[in-house]
Amino acid sequence: MNKRIETVAVIGAGYMGGGIAQVLANGGMKVVIADASPETTQTNFQRLLREASEFEEQGLFPTGTAETIRTNLSAATSIEDAVRDVDFIEEAVPEVPSIKSDVFRRICGSARPDAIIGTNTSTLPVHTLAPYVTNPERFLTVHFSNPAPFIPGVELVCGEATTPEAVATVKDMLARANRSSAIVADRPGFVLNRLQYVLLKEANSIVEEGIASPEDVDTIVRSTFGFRLPFFGPFAIADMAGLDVYANCFKTFEEAFGDRMATPELLKSLVAEGKFGTKSGEGFTGKFDPQQLATLIAYRNKAYAAMKQLLDTLGPSPIANP
Repeated sequence: MNKRIETVAVIGAGYMGGGIAQVLANGGMKVVIADASPETTQTNFQRLLREASEFEEQGLFPTGTAETIRTNLSAATSIEDAVRDVDFIEEAVPEVPSIKSDVFRRICGSARPDAIIGTNTSTLPVHTLAPYVTNPERFLTVHFSNPAPFIPGVELVCGEATTPEAVATVKDMLARANRSSAIVADRPGFVLNRLQYVLLKEANSIVEEGIASPEDVDTIVRSTFGFRLPFFGPFAIADMAGLDVYANCFKTFEEAFGDRMATPELLKSLVAEGKFGTKSGEGFTGKFDPQQLATLIAYRNKAYAAMKQLLDTLGPSPIANP
């Protein structure tokens, strides 16, 4: 198995797959795309080149990005031709197992046996797709988010057979494309959608109970705790707020909503050990010395002020309340 990915095929060149192709081409990989037919592939190829130029003109891509993509991106006449001699293949076809199984059959029939194969599925567990792939030790989920050119995080989901070498090679490729990656277990929804859908479900409950309108829920999310999320995840936010505070709040939630909002066992154990987050010097995200804490608080304040300035500059989104 190659230790470094230099050549890539993206199968499925719609808005998701096409965005992935742009990202990897801009990261220096030679990328070839293929779709359901040569005509569809060529249409998407021209769209991706045009979009890259438009994004650069709009200041969304740095100067020179469109030329880099134009240099590194190409279109194949078939799936077989696209995958024949590349180091990595990313499948980005619709979330229909019968379609994916046929595409994987065609990929495996023509790809090198050592080529790493990724799927961009956002919902299907790896173990349900691995039977369609020969040499499953080289197979994993490489889940980009839409729109791929602008969202930097990628979920990596390993199957039972996926080797650490395959994961390390993919992580290196993503780092060269200026993408962050995180390894998660093979469970339905992975992490991204499990969290995202739980938030949406609770938001629906709030509206159904008459507590707030959809518009007001969105306003609260984007202008309060959602404001923090580009910089910190839920564990870091809890550490800064105080885990003892969170534990007390969970008591209120448990009384009101029962077991589904009961205090998490991990939080209970940390509080019982006197680990309250930054205020005590240790919490979910590790230990903090006074200098680290001062640096963290300074970064937090600068980050939130910059986010507020950015939002003031951009103005409200077309569907946001003021």
